[in-house]
Amino acid sequence: MAHTAAELLDTTVAELAPDPGANRLVPLIARGAAGPAVLQALALEQRWVIDADRRAFLHLEQRAAEEPEAAAYFRLLAGGEELARGHLAAFAAACGVDEARSRAHRPRPGCQAYPAYVSWLALNASPTDAVLAITVNFSAWGGYCATIGAALRTHYGFSAEACAFFDFFARPAPDLDESATAAVGAGLATGRLDTHLAHTYGGLLQSYEALFWDTLLQTA
Repeated sequence: MAHTAAELLDTTVAELAPDPGANRLVPLIARGAAGPAVLQALALEQRWVIDADRRAFLHLEQRAAEEPEAAAYFRLLAGGEELARGHLAAFAAACGVDEARSRAHRPRPGCQAYPAYVSWLALNASPTDAVLAITVNFSAWGGYCATIGAALRTHYGFSAEACAFFDFFARPAPDLDESATAAVGAGLATGRLDTHLAHTYGGLLQSYEALFWDTLLQTA
C-alpha cells in the first residue's frame, strides 16, 4: 500500500496505464500513415476539448475553496489550457482548418465523451479525488503528444509553431507535478482523498481517452 502522495501517484499511474497497443491511431501518425483528414479532425475536436476542460478546471478551483492545494492545481491546469488554446490555432491552420470551418464543425460524440466526463467530475467529484484521477490520465496524454509532435516534424513537414500544441503537453511540468503531489498529500493528511473513488474516476478517464482516439481512427 502506498504511504506517501508520490507513491500513491506512481502506483496509480502504473495500475491505470493503458495497454501499449490500445491506441491504434497514434502509431499511424508516428509512421506518417495518417491522412490530412485525421489531423484536421484532431484539430477540430481538440478545440472543443480545450475549451470545455478549461471551464471545468476553473469550476473545480472554485469548489476547492477549503482545499487550497487542490485549488492551486486546478488554477495551473486552467492556465495551461489557455496557453494550449493559442498553440492549437497554429496547428489547425497548418492542417488547413480555418475559423469558419471550426465554427461549422459538428463534434463527434466519441471524441467529446472525455471532456463531458471531466465536466462531470467538476460537478460531482471531490476536488482532491479529481486531482489524482486527472494527473494519472495526463501521463498517457503527454506520451501521445510527444509522439505526435515528433511525427508532425518528421513526416508532415510541420513547423515548430504548428507543433507547439503537442510540445506543450509533452514537455515535463515540474510545477504541475509538485502541485499534484501537494494536493494528494493534503488529501491523505485530512482524509479528504477517497483513493477507491479516485481510482475509479481515473479508470473511466482512461477509457474515455481511448474512445477519443478510436473515434478519430474512423477518419483514417
